[in-house]
Amino acid sequence: MKAYLKQMFQPVFTADFARDVLQLLFGCFVVAVGLSYFISPYKIVPGGIFGLSIILHNFIPAYQIGTIALVLQIPLLICSALFLGSRLGLQTLIATFATPLMVNFVTSLAFTNPEALQALDPSQMFGGKLDMTNDLIVSCIIGAALVGIGTSFIIRAHASSGGTDIIAMLLHKFLHLHFSRTLIVVDGTIVLLGLFVIGFGWGLDTASTEGSWRLSFYSLITMVIMNRAMAWGISGNRDSKIIYIICEAGAKQKLREWILFSLDRTATHMQAKGLYSETDKEIIILVVREREVNIITDQIRNIAPRSFVIVSDSYDVYGFRWKDLPKNNGLDFK
Repeated sequence: MKAYLKQMFQPVFTADFARDVLQLLFGCFVVAVGLSYFISPYKIVPGGIFGLSIILHNFIPAYQIGTIALVLQIPLLICSALFLGSRLGLQTLIATFATPLMVNFVTSLAFTNPEALQALDPSQMFGGKLDMTNDLIVSCIIGAALVGIGTSFIIRAHASSGGTDIIAMLLHKFLHLHFSRTLIVVDGTIVLLGLFVIGFGWGLDTASTEGSWRLSFYSLITMVIMNRAMAWGISGNRDSKIIYIICEAGAKQKLREWILFSLDRTATHMQAKGLYSETDKEIIILVVREREVNIITDQIRNIAPRSFVIVSDSYDVYGFRWKDLPKNNGLDFK
């Protein structure tokens, strides 16, 4: 434990780590502004831990959304370390605490009295100057873009967002469910729960506002824009990555089974030989989405820790489960 803590805090005094922390804190602040001013006051549920926190805030309005998110995230990170073997980097710990605390801070700036803060009434936000109740689609776009871009800064600072990714990984480990499908189901369940609680008023003392069930559609729009903004912030307009896994011959079968049957992906395999050791090697080439990279590298560490892994950008991907090959719109001289 002592050696692990020493290794975790080792990069504190480096210039690169200081730049990562500044970028990380800026990303947390941008996420907090998007959530606090454009999403949570309008009961929009964009999935994830903060989406679940927005739902729970309706039952316990005395606690701010950031506080609820922090209470949810800490046990998930502990479960990740205990059951998934994940290593908690210092950047991830900073992001875990900084984002919820900044959400609470920027939210408290917008409301002048405790009653308005508990109700998150947009008509009282900055004295009504930022009320976008009649422009929810604009609020969705701005809020989702801010959260997505802020999250990209967090990821680029080598921190993990955690949250529902950890829930999906736990379900995958213990129930043997496909990770990518499980992640969609988990986020979709949170949005559906928001429809029942906020849209229909289930479990609440007060009746739901007429037409508030439409907020679920705004939530879906927010999720789509947020994911695209995050992908753009990380790698421009490129959302796909190529992962080269160079492993020992004995580890290939375990990686094959995990990629095909758990990750529900396909890949290309070829044989190679180490230049120095002259031992047999296996190369697996895998194309994945940006958000899947951290999960895959964590699993490679667990299955084949001696592997050499290369992650590179992919400008575009065509073929099975991706896009159809582009049509030839030029002249055909045959």
